[in-house]
Amino acid sequence: MPRFSPDELARWCGGEWIHGAPPALSGIAHDTRSLQSDCLYVALRGARFDGHDFLEEARARGACGAVVARSRLPRLGENLPLLAVDDTLGALQSMATGYRAKLGIPIIGVSGSTGKTTVKEMVADMLAAAFPTARSRGNWNNEFGLPLSLLSIGEDARVGVFELGISHPGEMAPLCRMAQPTWGVVTAIGPVHLEFFGGEDAVAREKGEMLRSLPPGGAAVLSADDARFDLLRSMAPGRVITVSRRGDADYRLLGLESGGRCSIRERSSGETVSLRMPLPGEHIVHNALLALAVARGFGVSWEAIAGALDRYTPLPMRWETGLVNGVTTVNDAYNSNPLSLRAAILTFRDMPAKGRKWLVLGDMLELGPTAVEEHEKIGQSLGVETWAGLFAVGELAGVMADGARALGLPEDRIHRCGSARQAGERLAGLLAPGDAVLFKGSRGMHLEDSVLALSDGLSGGRERPTPGER
Repeated sequence: MPRFSPDELARWCGGEWIHGAPPALSGIAHDTRSLQSDCLYVALRGARFDGHDFLEEARARGACGAVVARSRLPRLGENLPLLAVDDTLGALQSMATGYRAKLGIPIIGVSGSTGKTTVKEMVADMLAAAFPTARSRGNWNNEFGLPLSLLSIGEDARVGVFELGISHPGEMAPLCRMAQPTWGVVTAIGPVHLEFFGGEDAVAREKGEMLRSLPPGGAAVLSADDARFDLLRSMAPGRVITVSRRGDADYRLLGLESGGRCSIRERSSGETVSLRMPLPGEHIVHNALLALAVARGFGVSWEAIAGALDRYTPLPMRWETGLVNGVTTVNDAYNSNPLSLRAAILTFRDMPAKGRKWLVLGDMLELGPTAVEEHEKIGQSLGVETWAGLFAVGELAGVMADGARALGLPEDRIHRCGSARQAGERLAGLLAPGDAVLFKGSRGMHLEDSVLALSDGLSGGRERPTPGER
């Protein structure tokens, strides 16, 4: 558990304690619902909320103090020690920067267009087999989540693994100033957030800012298979460790084996190992290669890596498999982009199932001027396969459906839906035991509502999907 000195916090953020200072603090939170005793509450402000309105609730829930804007002091009470600052978000970030620098431990930064959270969790699991390891909370990876994650690092941690997520130009450098990564992993570069970047080269350059921030003694872990590998490698100031599923690399996939296992060769030692993957799909192998490259760089044994993969459990809505009245549901609806959607569809296509296979797909958002083209291309790939049915949720998913119909998916197998819930309700009446359904769409499409509606329809509202075989 982290412990903070009130004087340190004030110095890091340029703040001043009003109404005294708490004797000690054991945590920092921005949400009154997650407050624990002796925590410092940070009153953040957004477009639709103002944390200053919840100071009394924070006090009632055990907060020992609060970070507030100086401009709000005249309207605040005297029931709580207050750390007055010019800007509460800036103060939170400055406190995180100061605390991370004080700890001085190695930090692995993970970024990329897809697979960030999976790789972060895999790396942290593998390192945790050998050292006390800190990690991002879930996918808390932006200007709000990253500082909160850094400030939760326990004093016993010897290494940390943190996800760095960006959606606009110029966002990576401030994240790196906070995290000060010593290692950097870029998972993949693809057509994501093009609404703001305009092209994949621009995405790669922004992600590459994490590599540019690494110290000379650090290391970058990159996929030699990525189309922008050379660009990324040119931005890394020091050692570059490579992985590949197709060609020569420091860690190379030699082949896929039965039972979900794969053969991997480590160039430096000449060793070849067989590891069982925790989930299906070549993209999972790719993620595991990146993770084990980091773990091996920190001296973790192959036995510990194999154990971490055996114990790996995906976060919610990331290939979350359930079974309801004989129907298999695969909830991969946390987010979607052309890279991750293609990988999910191919993996689902090859997944064993006794019955038919159905797709519930939602819009892929933030693709900018390429949105229609990318949805059409995905749809065309669907038309050459045999699917029991496609449920398209959203206007852009309708473009996907048009592409599937143009290349052969019969019209009577295409269902255009105005909402995620409607898709689940309509699908429930068409399924039979042994069938399987994949759900995937951008976060804003809320396809988890389809999963719940389908479950209600199949079970009469009596049960939800239960964990199935991974």
